[in-house]
Amino acid sequence: MSKRFIGARQTTLAREIEVTGTGVHSGAPASVVLQPAPADTGLKFLVTKRGKVVAQIPADVSAVKNLTLCTVIGDDRGVTVGTVEHLLSALRGLTVDNCFIEIDSREVPIMDGSASAFVRAIDEAGIRELAVPRKFIKVLKPVRVEDGNAWGELLPHSGFHLDVEIDFSSAIIGRQRMAVDLNPGIYRNEISRARTFGFMRDVETLWKSGLALGASLDNTVAIGDERIMNPEGLRYPQEFVRHKMLDAIGDLALAGAPLLGAYRSVRGGHRMNARVLQALLADNENWTFVEAPRQRDGLPVEVAFGMPTLSYASERP
Repeated sequence: MSKRFIGARQTTLAREIEVTGTGVHSGAPASVVLQPAPADTGLKFLVTKRGKVVAQIPADVSAVKNLTLCTVIGDDRGVTVGTVEHLLSALRGLTVDNCFIEIDSREVPIMDGSASAFVRAIDEAGIRELAVPRKFIKVLKPVRVEDGNAWGELLPHSGFHLDVEIDFSSAIIGRQRMAVDLNPGIYRNEISRARTFGFMRDVETLWKSGLALGASLDNTVAIGDERIMNPEGLRYPQEFVRHKMLDAIGDLALAGAPLLGAYRSVRGGHRMNARVLQALLADNENWTFVEAPRQRDGLPVEVAFGMPTLSYASERP
């Protein structure tokens, strides 16, 4: 049996997959084609028009253009892709390092409001290891951003730890907190099916602003004055904070590589997630790149989900 660390190598998809649906804000049809990519590609959006690639946008915090209700990235020519966070969350949550994301619209489809459709597609396609060590961004110093009573911080940690807390005046949500050491199993079972949510009282205002045109009970947990409007109710206890954690994983994927650090967020959201990441990367003394230990095995292998993750104690500075 090989003694190499599982998770030490970069990964990509084993084959191409397509996911189609509707944009939650535009209400327009949208599809993405996820394609295998070589090592060190990262996660990259290929925006197409009539079958031709017109823009390549890396999933990088430097490409962020808007953070109102979703995460929008784009290039300097004004080409943008919105609602990227759920797809990026699924890719990072399942440890996919390299992927071309071909998209024919300005918005990633919302599917059921969670990352579960993307997780199923990735599971069906499978993940392939590449013969190149995985690279990580290691947090070296605490970084904290505050905005009123909301704050977020990244701290040094040997793995990827998430601690997310929300606090809403609505009695249906209230104060919720969840903390996990992330791995694919926890992501799949405890986070990936948590849906986006919104208040019924805000719907008309959003529509007038040209937002949430594709929102429905099929893709959003709708909160009324005294109850949840979805007939099936919630999928998880504390589904609301779980979805905020799902979003944070997707937003932090914009680091460009997996993080070795502990992220704590209180009353945050897309804007706070991005601001903390920007603060981390703004100073080279805050972070460094590290590689997983190099392996003697020479051939790529197929990755089976649920395998143990890399022991970061063996990381090499």
